[in-house]
Amino acid sequence: MPLASLNRFPVTTAAIALLFLAAVISAANSCPPSDLAALLAFKAALRESYNGGIFKSWTGTNCCRNWHGVACDQNSGRVTEINLRAGTLYETFEKPQRQGYMAGHISSEICKLSSLSSIVITDWQRISGDIPPCITSLSFLRIIDLTGNRITGNLPADIGNLRHLSILSAADNSITGVIPATISSLTGLTYLDLRNNRISGPIPNSLGQLQFLSRAFLSGNQISGPIPGSISKMYRLVDLDLSRNKLTGPIPESLGRMPVLATLNLNTNGLSGKIPANLLGSGISDMDLSHNMLEGNIPDSFGSKSYFTTLELSYNNFKGSIPKSIASAAFIGFLDLSHNHLCGPIPKGGVFDTLDESSFAFNDCLCGKPLLKAC
Repeated sequence: MPLASLNRFPVTTAAIALLFLAAVISAANSCPPSDLAALLAFKAALRESYNGGIFKSWTGTNCCRNWHGVACDQNSGRVTEINLRAGTLYETFEKPQRQGYMAGHISSEICKLSSLSSIVITDWQRISGDIPPCITSLSFLRIIDLTGNRITGNLPADIGNLRHLSILSAADNSITGVIPATISSLTGLTYLDLRNNRISGPIPNSLGQLQFLSRAFLSGNQISGPIPGSISKMYRLVDLDLSRNKLTGPIPESLGRMPVLATLNLNTNGLSGKIPANLLGSGISDMDLSHNMLEGNIPDSFGSKSYFTTLELSYNNFKGSIPKSIASAAFIGFLDLSHNHLCGPIPKGGVFDTLDESSFAFNDCLCGKPLLKAC
């Protein structure tokens, strides 16, 4: 055999090896046919407001390459994320002065993407229908965010099966039914946002088992019954918003012992009884208890640990005088005591020197500045 032929032989072998390796890498980085079919079925159930939107990029057989909003595992090639946020993705496709939206429903075919860890489908305005119950079979899910659509029906009853879930957000939809009792099994949950829906029934007493929860937003629903004292067991909770519901009964005194609670919004409910005195000296800095049926005297328990950017106590049935200790608070940025049954002189000093008449209006017999009525 000529020497030139011998020299070409190893080069050809090396080239074949490289081509084989490239083929293996390419196969690993492309989604399998089952995931491709599931994504196309998911796409078929949705309609964009005009042609040339996000789904225009969903072409070809490799859904791991240049499909907007789709991410895959680099090793297995399985689809791990669907991230369709109207406010961010549409900046690429939207024509000037023309707002995009998406209609249709979330197909149950999404449940065939068994490696999904994140489902984000937000702010599309017209996506409706139920949350597919089979979504609870996606055991790798860490994020579900369906905010800002028209989703109806109930939250899946067995949502507690998603043991790795850390974020659950379905705010600004039309979801009905109750908060599933199994939600207490989501022990890794850090963020819960179900505000502005039509959820009814009580807050599960077992909610206190969510030890890692830092933010809970349940406002703007039809949730009824008492505030469970077990909430105080969520020692990492920073923000709690239960406003604009149908809650009744007293405010649990244990809320004032929560170590990092900074925001407490309970406005526009049917809460009754007295304000727990320890709330006013806790670490809460933004507290809104307005538009309830709270009564009795405002506790005279303000002090150097009382630091409020906002303290809203208006539209209740408080009586008696304004506690003088409010003036000794470390800081109060805004205070509203209007629409109560308070009497007597308005204290001087501290926050009282910065407030206007509206903070004290519509009480029974308050007097002194900033009111025009002298004592």
